[in-house]
Amino acid sequence: MAQLFVESWAPDYGSPFESDASLAQPERVDESVEVSGRWEPIAGVDDGIDKLAFVDGVRRVDARLTLDAAPAPIPGICGSYAVGAVVWDRTIPRSEVTDVRVGRLAVFAEGQGAPIPVVSPELSYRAESVPDADPAALITRFHGAMRRAEGELSEELAKGGLFVVSDGPINDMAATDKVGFIKSHRAPYLSADRSEVIGRLTSGERTPLFLIGKGGAYERYSWYFRIADVAGGHSWTGVVRGEVSAALERSRAAAIAARTTALIPAVASESHIDPRAPQNLVPIGSLERELRRRLGDPGYVYRSLRSAIMRPQAAGVV
Repeated sequence: MAQLFVESWAPDYGSPFESDASLAQPERVDESVEVSGRWEPIAGVDDGIDKLAFVDGVRRVDARLTLDAAPAPIPGICGSYAVGAVVWDRTIPRSEVTDVRVGRLAVFAEGQGAPIPVVSPELSYRAESVPDADPAALITRFHGAMRRAEGELSEELAKGGLFVVSDGPINDMAATDKVGFIKSHRAPYLSADRSEVIGRLTSGERTPLFLIGKGGAYERYSWYFRIADVAGGHSWTGVVRGEVSAALERSRAAAIAARTTALIPAVASESHIDPRAPQNLVPIGSLERELRRRLGDPGYVYRSLRSAIMRPQAAGVV
């Protein structure tokens, strides 16, 4: 009989394990790229790397907009996002927030648009539009802008010689040392006989590599690993997934997987610190707090936006 568990994540954040067939993207998976026979847990290896950079982004809808056009009003949003990095220097040891970048975007539906007045040098919104009439498409475009900024920063840091752990899937397939860190599971990638090894992983152990998207434009090596042994948890509690570009040599991908599996448990969060423990890493949590601060006070931003947009209309400017 199946056993029931209450997830450790706070309910507002959903669940780290969401088995939803509608979310699964059909992709070819090669499970034999590292081990063709029976799978067993593989221990991570700390190779003594000095510095790691953790990259993440946050976003916020600052205001909902309506463009009063014929034959019907057009919806829009003003939103802000920030991306940045925490560099962990293991030789000191010390962590430092670096390379923070803030972007502000106004998105309108149905291919329409309107300029957004510059509120201040810090509150300037770039206007874009989407052809879709669905308001959800506005968020998709906005989120995509943040993800592109994350990818650009990750690639810059990796090219600069840092080992990068980026929160979320990787979106740049260049052969650089950057890892996508995926903390929730929405699509099953492994066959039943391979996935059983996940339940046998302990903290600091991983599955063998497998290749996702074989033959496609988005090929990447991936592996599951456990970052914490949580008392009372189910078989996937504390399990995350890593991925790297398949443009890397397989031996390099395996070395990155070994390093990540060994080091990430040291920065796993705890439930009294983070509502998404242990998957939301301590450096990522601290970075998110700093990035939200850089976005500015939401009440002030909203009032400033509303005042700037309404001012020319009140003066009779079309």
